[in-house]
Amino acid sequence: SIKELLNSLFPNAIMIFFLSNMNIILKKKFIYFKDYKVKCAVGKRGITGKKVEGDKCTPKGRFKLKYIFYRKDRVKKIHSKLKLVPIRKNFGWCYDVKSKFYNKFIRFPFQDKAERLYLKENTYDIIVVIDYNLKPIRKKKGSAIFLHISKKDYSPTLGCVAISKKNMKQLISFIYRSTFI
Repeated sequence: SIKELLNSLFPNAIMIFFLSNMNIILKKKFIYFKDYKVKCAVGKRGITGKKVEGDKCTPKGRFKLKYIFYRKDRVKKIHSKLKLVPIRKNFGWCYDVKSKFYNKFIRFPFQDKAERLYLKENTYDIIVVIDYNLKPIRKKKGSAIFLHISKKDYSPTLGCVAISKKNMKQLISFIYRSTFI
């Protein structure tokens, strides 16, 4: 099987990404796709198969990429086969485990705990929504798991995967609706 072949070729790989006809592998804080090796940041406490809300871990597994939020005022040329959604100032994502909107896109004003997607810093200039814990949504299993822009020093995330803006623009131009991460 493909899984066995990849495991034999990359025995220490933590995550394998599938992009249409090419594989992307996450290994030792780098992702590999096509002929590229790209530095990335992951959750502060590493990668886990037992993700829980607030654990600062990146979930382990194989997940589809859903759609892309982006800052129209900061990202002028963006190309992808995924749906592109310009971020508005009132956009957010609910992380409140007690809310019926847990792990869903929301709009502010909003009564429950949620993070804003429109930020002063550039980490959310491009956000690829990862299909983690979306269908079905399980309470306390983690929320707002994205592929987004890294900080300049590639400091750890709260559970997302983050790469540079330049690499993100390149990566999203390659991905399809059938792409897995």
